[in-house]
Amino acid sequence: MGGHGLGLGATLMAHVRTWRPYTLWYVGLVGLAGHAITSDRHDDARMVAAWAVPTLIWVAAHYLGDYLDRELDGVSKPQRPIPSGLIRPRTAVCCGSALAAAAVVTAAAVNYRTLIVTAAGIGGALAYNGFFKARGLLGNLVRGSLTGGALVFGAMTASDLPPVRILLFVPVFWAHDAASNLVGTLRDVAGDRAGGYATFPVRRGPRAAVRTAAGLYALAVSVAAAGLLTMTGDREGGLVSLLVAAGLGGGAFGMLYASGPEPAARLALRSHEVLVVERMVLAAVFLVPGLGGLVAIGILAPMLAVTLGTQQAMRARHEFPHGTPARPDGDAAAAPARFS
Repeated sequence: MGGHGLGLGATLMAHVRTWRPYTLWYVGLVGLAGHAITSDRHDDARMVAAWAVPTLIWVAAHYLGDYLDRELDGVSKPQRPIPSGLIRPRTAVCCGSALAAAAVVTAAAVNYRTLIVTAAGIGGALAYNGFFKARGLLGNLVRGSLTGGALVFGAMTASDLPPVRILLFVPVFWAHDAASNLVGTLRDVAGDRAGGYATFPVRRGPRAAVRTAAGLYALAVSVAAAGLLTMTGDREGGLVSLLVAAGLGGGAFGMLYASGPEPAARLALRSHEVLVVERMVLAAVFLVPGLGGLVAIGILAPMLAVTLGTQQAMRARHEFPHGTPARPDGDAAAAPARFS
């Protein structure tokens, strides 16, 4: 399953790095949010499916996206599993395909009508990685739509068809994920510009990208607050959780605004790391009214612990080549952002 002559431990660690455990948990929480918003009675098996199917597609997209980017990574990020030889390109395709197939089978077992949403998620992830992410703001918006689809899938684990009211909440995750993905491109401006990779900050400049991301983020939080007011249950607990998320988001954007016209890559990465934590809290906001605050915390807390620990241990080494010399502003050359 790995490169030639590698030990089992090294191969397994290469796969864990491909999973990106510091971003792994979010999309499943969005699926759970869709279930919690829709259902008055919560079936454990269906809740597991609401988390598992989006997560399987998320990890499949990492494998297949890394395969599509293997030549670029060979130049700009040779430490990553495929260009370093830890995972063969064919193995990445096999793993991604197997995970996508597992998502399809699980979705069909829960509600065959979800196959449309599942297929759209898999196809959208491939289209994003293979085409859209180098197409400026359109790529960020396409990326956001995939997370909106995870919310719809979660709703369909509790209902044969997605209820009309779920459409009120889709813009929360569409706008938020577009914003988060746009912030993710800021750490790669130097490499993207040198390689002719036309992301939004390359086309319009980092400052315009920060303003656009902040606007999308404000839209997400505003719609989230409005949506919470339509829910029954512990809305007050949900609003308190939303304030926590908004505080984290404000901190992430604050460091970008304070950094000058072009944030250093490592500072942009730190901002995105905060948003990775913040978006998990945001997804958990919608678990509170339906499941209760204690259950929501019980679900969120271990996922946050793994996220924080693996961000500290793994993420910078995944994003920046080992030994890359820092520029005077603390930046380093980097290549295009992935499905993060």
